[in-house]
Parts: sequence; structure tokens; C-alpha cells
Amino acid sequence: MDKIALDFLEITRRINQIQLPAVDHVIGIATGGIVPASLLAYRLGCSLSLVEINYRAADNSPQRPAPQLLQPFSLAAPLKRVLLVDDVSVSGQTLETAKSLLTGVEVITFVLKGKADLVVFPEIGACVAWPWKPDPAGTSRQPGS
Repeated sequence: MDKIALDFLEITRRINQIQLPAVDHVIGIATGGIVPASLLAYRLGCSLSLVEINYRAADNSPQRPAPQLLQPFSLAAPLKRVLLVDDVSVSGQTLETAKSLLTGVEVITFVLKGKADLVVFPEIGACVAWPWKPDPAGTSRQPGS
């Protein structure tokens, strides 16, 4: 299956074009949301935490009947508004699982591709080769190669 290759420059350029809401904290869904959540936390000057939820295998096929929390998760400080970040949201199940852990907090969802409150690449429907994910074929995805 051919994937659309996006590089860090294009991803950060597009993230910087989005007007972000004021939030108290950024939460990344590990593992796909780690890099975009880190970029957003840095841009917003917010603290960052990760929630480990897994639904899909490396080949993007569902490996469980539903998203599963892999490690206990709680927020230490009381928060009012958080930005919940993942790389892709197809069905929305992983975001919904994460949101269910955040009772009493306003949650704004953010993805690079798919369905969320804020979407960086709404025009992309195909699979994406993210620059931070290993290429299973072992080929380089560096610019110019």
C-alpha cells in the first residue's frame, strides 16, 4: 500500500498555522501521539503527559476488539482544559477511550489526520508515512532520497 510521505518541516509548518486553544495541559496518546503532542506542548508552553492506549498493530490493523489502556493513567493536578493529541483518528475509539479517563475536564481533540476537533491534514485520506515512525521496508525517508 502506497503511503503519502510527510516531513517534519511540512508537519510543523501546518501545525503552526492552526489557531490553538488556550489549555492547561497537553496529553499525547502513546505511541502515535507522542511526537505531535510534544510539538504542541512546546508551542503552547504547557506541560505534557502520555496515556498508553493501544488498538492497532504496526500494520494499522486492529489487534484488539477495542482500544485498551496499557498503563494506569491519572492527572496529578486538577485541570480545566486539555488538548488530547494523537497522530490519526479513524473511528475515534481511541480518543473516546482517552476522553473517558478525563472526567471533569474539558477535552479538545487534535490529530494530524482523521476525525477530531482540530485536524492538521483534513485533505489527506490515504495512509501517511510519518517521519518519526520506522519504515518496515528499512528504506530511508530522508528528503531527496
